[in-house]
Amino acid sequence: MTEDKLALITKALRINPQRVERRLVAFIRKKVAEAGADGVVIGLSGGIDSSVAATLCARALGPKKVLGISLPEIGVSDPSDVADARLVAENLGIDFKVIDIAPAVKALRGQLEFKPEARLPAANILPRIRMAVLYYYSNLLNRLVVGGSNRSELRTGYFTKYGDGASDLAPLGSLYKTQVKELASFLGLPEQIITKTPTAGLWRGQTDEAELGISYRNLDLIFVGLDLGLGPATIAKAVGLSRDEVKSVIKRERRNLHKLRPPEIPRL
Repeated sequence: MTEDKLALITKALRINPQRVERRLVAFIRKKVAEAGADGVVIGLSGGIDSSVAATLCARALGPKKVLGISLPEIGVSDPSDVADARLVAENLGIDFKVIDIAPAVKALRGQLEFKPEARLPAANILPRIRMAVLYYYSNLLNRLVVGGSNRSELRTGYFTKYGDGASDLAPLGSLYKTQVKELASFLGLPEQIITKTPTAGLWRGQTDEAELGISYRNLDLIFVGLDLGLGPATIAKAVGLSRDEVKSVIKRERRNLHKLRPPEIPRL
């Protein structure tokens, strides 16, 4: 019975990558046309999500209408991330810039009662500065900002509000991380991008799964189980986790719903 449930969940997690590509390319093309925009701007982190999003944009709009920007904090960020971002941009033939945000980060922290021991508030400055840069070029070039957040991140709230969570369209928002990886293979992304350890690059050595406290694979199996209407106990048994671990994911999703909603406006 447990094996049947796991097979059911695993089957539901699989995608038809050709169909997904076709629909996402059409989505991007439609949204850019509706906005009367001249193209898109995307932050290229060197990771799988932004690389897949950039690839879809290039196929939807043509390479010349896509600007990829790598935004390292030089001296802190892993240099390989810039190299991987450049590799993706060169393979796609899109315009590419590298902008060091270290001076901006230093200047802003100098104006704050900065407490480096408060790791998360300190780290969240980076994605918010990065998004300010992306929107500068968006305004300058009459383009839309494309986000790279996937459904696993959106449901857990694993993104910085008004940072990497801010964008004009999020083409990967309906795909779980596992599905993004499947799509990346179909699109022919470099293997080093597909197999790279996921990280938000908030500090040296930081990884997504360490922060989340669960692998993306198990996280996605939990979410798909919930999508199928299965209860926490059934999912836990099928996936091989404790019921508390499943309930923790559910609690986290509920706690972070505010990050997916516009600001609350009172009724008068």
